[in-house]
Amino acid sequence: MGKAKVKLEKELYEKIEKIAEAAGYSSTEEFIVHLLEKEVSKFEGADSEEEIKKRLKGLGYIS
Repeated sequence: MGKAKVKLEKELYEKIEKIAEAAGYSSTEEFIVHLLEKEVSKFEGADSEEEIKKRLKGLGYIS
């Protein structure tokens, strides 16, 4: 499986780095992947763009 790069602001990355270390993750990348997988799972099974928007609104991500 290939990898993609994502750019994060340095300040945000440093915060994530500290949390990942405190939580016992083996790396910051492992923690970020875990968070993203958890969030993406909330949208799995959505049948349409409208359903995704509805779920995003319900989670407070969009208004």
